Amino acid sequence: MKRPHYQWQLASRTLALGERTLVMGIVNVTPDSFSDGGAFSDAQQAIDQALRLLDEGADIVDIGGESTRPGKKQPVTEEEEVWRVVPVIKGVLNARPEAIVSVDTYKSGTARKALEAGAEIVNDVSGFQWDTNMPEIVAEYRCGAVLMHMRGRPETWRTLAPLPDPTETVKRELVYYANVALKFGVWKEQMVLDPGFGFGKNFEENYPLLAKLDELHELGFPILSGTSRKSFIGRTLGDAPADQRLIGTMATVTASVLKGAHIVRVHDVKEAVETVKVADQILRADRE
Repeated sequence: MKRPHYQWQLASRTLALGERTLVMGIVNVTPDSFSDGGAFSDAQQAIDQALRLLDEGADIVDIGGESTRPGKKQPVTEEEEVWRVVPVIKGVLNARPEAIVSVDTYKSGTARKALEAGAEIVNDVSGFQWDTNMPEIVAEYRCGAVLMHMRGRPETWRTLAPLPDPTETVKRELVYYANVALKFGVWKEQMVLDPGFGFGKNFEENYPLLAKLDELHELGFPILSGTSRKSFIGRTLGDAPADQRLIGTMATVTASVLKGAHIVRVHDVKEAVETVKVADQILRADRE
């Protein structure tokens, strides 16, 4: 297939999307992450981890201060989230001024503080739906934005009715999110869309969504795929725990690239960088 090319507008530069797959490395500054168990909850540990991911080839590091693991009920306050992520953003950029830093938050106040600290992308798991001030912040700073699709909230995921056609639902609702953002003055060039694997989708819904990921190109936006260590992979591998889903994750990364994802968001950057190099070669060969 031919992957569409875009210029993604970030806070201080544009980023070419489409010629090769970009790798976004995950840094969780949380004590209760599903994937790493709070291994980087200390600011210096998180900074060191972000720098390690950059050394391994990450194009972007995505720094988050609140877990969205299934069943989570107690939200982190904006004050606590800012306290967690801003020192990490500053520490990373002090060591690597050229680095591209994303903040993983759905709170507009946290987004503003992160952007003031030098972040260039806001990665909002709610697609701007949980904080109505978020589009205004993104429009004001002219930063990059990832709008992710989520059904319900983590504490309600196990009670959601099944989707008869997950791909059509995700497409329809992502278009709605993007149109709301446009009305608030966010430019189309600022937005990347994420189908939200695992976020309110059950085992039977994630695989069809991945198999039809290329259909999201009809929406006219770049696509980010975040499958890393997700539970649907673990279930396929005999209920493997999160830290034993590496090979399964790389299989989904390969599938994402071959379906035209522009960015993959992963915990294991070194392995993902090698995986996308090979998958990109296959993608290029398919269009020649």
